[in-house]
Amino acid sequence: MNNKLHVLNKTFENKKVRTVWNPDEEKYYISVVDIVGALTDSDYQTARNNWKIIKFRLKKEGNETVTNCNQLKLTSEDGKKRLTDVVDLEEMFRIIESIPSKKVEPIKQWLARLGKERIDEEYDPEITINRALEAYRRKGYSDDWINQRLKAIDARKEFTDELKNNGVERSKEFADLTNLLTNIWSGYSVKEYKSYKGLTKENLRDNMTNMELVLNMLAEVTSTEISKSHDVKSKENAKKSVIEGSTIAKNTREQIEEKMGKKIVTSSNNKNINQIK
Repeated sequence: MNNKLHVLNKTFENKKVRTVWNPDEEKYYISVVDIVGALTDSDYQTARNNWKIIKFRLKKEGNETVTNCNQLKLTSEDGKKRLTDVVDLEEMFRIIESIPSKKVEPIKQWLARLGKERIDEEYDPEITINRALEAYRRKGYSDDWINQRLKAIDARKEFTDELKNNGVERSKEFADLTNLLTNIWSGYSVKEYKSYKGLTKENLRDNMTNMELVLNMLAEVTSTEISKSHDVKSKENAKKSVIEGSTIAKNTREQIEEKMGKKIVTSSNNKNINQIK
């Protein structure tokens, strides 16, 4: 197994579910046999047999989830490492929908509600904003932080819209430019920044302090406005604007740090909610 992979033991209905975090892909992988066992309340061997039956049926139906199954060496009940079918979260939900169990029904209902909410949000974006506002309040964020976070979301949308105007289309291109912007103003790549804050799947901006949010927003807003001032639109223009905008934010950060006598980028995250100010 790749040494970078982190094997975790989660529980569902008091049953162990072997889970692996891949930091390179920023994805969780879950043992399919363990999920089947938990949902059908069966022992390991019975769960393996049930998974074989479900896998055969899915293959016959042409379901791509089975094809997308990865295999990782995980420790079995006898203590030996064996190749085990694992799937990411999205594929896990697809498999769950194929398992005949009463325990699956609440998950199916939750997925249906989630789908309805997404459709409603498409028709009325204000619903998304209000839902985000309430979610942040439930988690204990201050109103000042929430207001700043919502402004940052708006700035992020303008930033990505301007990238699209420059011909940026693929998700990897958006990710690369975001990484470039973050690296320049903060001194950390997105992955390094998340690692510094002790994060895995969590949203980085949801774990930034007010000052971090302001500087990240400054980098995005400045990059957007610089790009808008150029007549020619291209991917090269997008990258150049990102470099110029994030450099301005970097210089601002360094000036503030010199005055304050301390670093702005911190390891604080929303697990220490009182530190997110």
